[in-house]
Amino acid sequence: MPEAFEPAPADGPAAELTDDEAHLAKLGYRQDLHRSWSGFSNFAISFSIISILAGCFTNFGAGFNNGGPISISWSWPILGVFILLIGFTMSELVSAYPTSGGIYWWASKLGGPRAGFFTGWLNLIGLVAVTAGVAYGCATFIDLTISTFSTSYADSYSLNRVFITFLIVLAVASVLNIFSGHLMAIMNNASVWWHVVGAAAIVLILIFVPDHHQSVSYVFTERFNNSGYGGGSTSGFHFFFFIIPFGFLLTQYTITGFDASAHLSEETESAAKGAAKGIWRSIFYSVIGGYILLLCVVFAIPNGADGKPDNALAGGGVAPIFNAALGQNWAGTVLLVSAVGQIFCTVSCMTSASRMTYAFSRDGAIPGSKRWSMLTAGRVPANAVTLVAICAAVLTLPALIKVDVNGTPVPLAFYAVTSIAVIGLYLAFAIPIWLRFRHGDKFDVGSWNNGAKYKWMNPIAVAEIVIVSLYLMLPSTPAANPFRSEFEWKFVNYAPIVTLGALILLTIWWTTSAKHWFTGPKHTIDEAILEAFDDKLTAD
Repeated sequence: MPEAFEPAPADGPAAELTDDEAHLAKLGYRQDLHRSWSGFSNFAISFSIISILAGCFTNFGAGFNNGGPISISWSWPILGVFILLIGFTMSELVSAYPTSGGIYWWASKLGGPRAGFFTGWLNLIGLVAVTAGVAYGCATFIDLTISTFSTSYADSYSLNRVFITFLIVLAVASVLNIFSGHLMAIMNNASVWWHVVGAAAIVLILIFVPDHHQSVSYVFTERFNNSGYGGGSTSGFHFFFFIIPFGFLLTQYTITGFDASAHLSEETESAAKGAAKGIWRSIFYSVIGGYILLLCVVFAIPNGADGKPDNALAGGGVAPIFNAALGQNWAGTVLLVSAVGQIFCTVSCMTSASRMTYAFSRDGAIPGSKRWSMLTAGRVPANAVTLVAICAAVLTLPALIKVDVNGTPVPLAFYAVTSIAVIGLYLAFAIPIWLRFRHGDKFDVGSWNNGAKYKWMNPIAVAEIVIVSLYLMLPSTPAANPFRSEFEWKFVNYAPIVTLGALILLTIWWTTSAKHWFTGPKHTIDEAILEAFDDKLTAD
């Protein structure tokens, strides 16, 4: 059988292509990457990146301090429904266009080179940030796990130590990704079961080990405001429409990265259906599993010396809750399960980010594209992996700055990195989702589609993304507000600085240069071959 890039015999070589290869050829690409991922593996990578063992725990404090229990028990399921709608709209897009370029390829196809250029860069910024955020969260939980079992290790805590661990985690994830693309598929399959069994084990521990659980009334009605705004008030318009939305980061960051199913579609069998199902199923199961896990954590919050729920303790994150409610051994076990899950998650994030870097470079959009689009003998974009790791490390440098809010050490830099991930990724999602809506019934749907439901799904999905992104760019503490007397630069939420700064630079770059040479996705398959295949591809 001839390779996709070899001259085609005149008697209909298209018949020798698999359906996936034929679909990819129709989109203009030859099968360069190794298509060894099953539909389950495709689901697994998005499920692993969402990682309820990572986001639910690392950003628990962001949710709890900005609203308390109700910010978790009510915000999570409500936002989860909206994110599932976003997933459905993206599943329809990947079914029609199953390429590694994913999000930016859709935008280019539906809105032209400019739409593709901005979408691609937003997506890439988001993927680098989510890789950085997950790796740093993993490093934090590795540190917490060891500290739980070793008092001397806990006493010598430093941000430098956590950052070094973070760099080691990034290096391990990079090496594993460079070693083998097929190995990543195997690891992601294992990751699913670790997340399912591990999360179930943690739920059982939180149910049966604590001597005391909070009431249903506490979990679903208790309010808590440790944001520094409003003098701790938990009532009125200000609390519900300003404080609680700061806690949206918990849900929106945890349930993100599901675009990995699109980025790995060129390596997935039966991608038009497998990648589509991978997106929405990973969201659906994560919303349910994450909600159960979070509710168990809130129920396990211990009482303070006054006999009332210790909200201040819970505001410090999950580690203090586990230690107070479970004791050293069980707390260390739970933290260890979470840390291992976050290692899996980091590896998956690196896979997704490197594939996007490879695909965007393949189309010449990144400086030094020739280098970043190179593949090893094992068909792995090793240079792209290295680039993502370096950028993730640089983006996280502000985490070395110690910040105390109301006397409590708070990882504001970590929250900023996760905010950048959410804003970058979701704004990138919004562009092709909106463009698909604008195309209406002219859109050439794939084998998995939303039918006429796109007419209300797509506008709602875009509105949710814009609203949440605006909230995540606001100063999350009074000391980060430049118009207040207590303002200090170390408190600043640098998410809007990075995001808006990047958009300004991209606009200048596009206007002065990129629009003259960036034409969108480039075909890697000979046009004559496309014509030879045309009859079969059109019939399919």
